[in-house]
This record gives sequence, structure tokens and C-alpha cells, in this order.
Amino acid sequence: MKVFTYSEARQHLAEVLELAESEGSVRIRRRDGRSFTLTLERETASPLEGLGVRAPVGLENLLSVIQETRGRHG
Repeated sequence: MKVFTYSEARQHLAEVLELAESEGSVRIRRRDGRSFTLTLERETASPLEGLGVRAPVGLENLLSVIQETRGRHG
């Protein structure tokens, strides 16, 4: 794993990010000895993605639900 000082990481941020993407992670070390690992966050699909509801809901039904909901909260 490639290690950068805080100053190096700040000055070469684009390179650090590209390296984290290609190698999986990089470490950034501060002067006081603390270190941080930077990793690429993979996009995850929503757990609700692909769970479409199949119901015969028409425009009139949707509008009545909206009006009813607004009546309760407004």
C-alpha cells in the first residue's frame, strides 16, 4: 500500500485518488503519527431497486391519495 504524507496527499490529491482506485487503498500519514486509509467506495444498488409494485393504480387513485395526505398534514 502506497503511503503519502499529509502534505503530499494535499498537493497530489488527484493522483492519490487514482491510486486508491487502482490499488484498492492508500495510506495518509500525519506528522503526529496518526494515519488514515483512503479506499474507493463502491456504489451499491438500492435494496429497493427492482422491487417494482404491480398494482392497477390509476391517476384518479393517486390524486385522491395525495389530496387525502395533504388534508391531514396541511
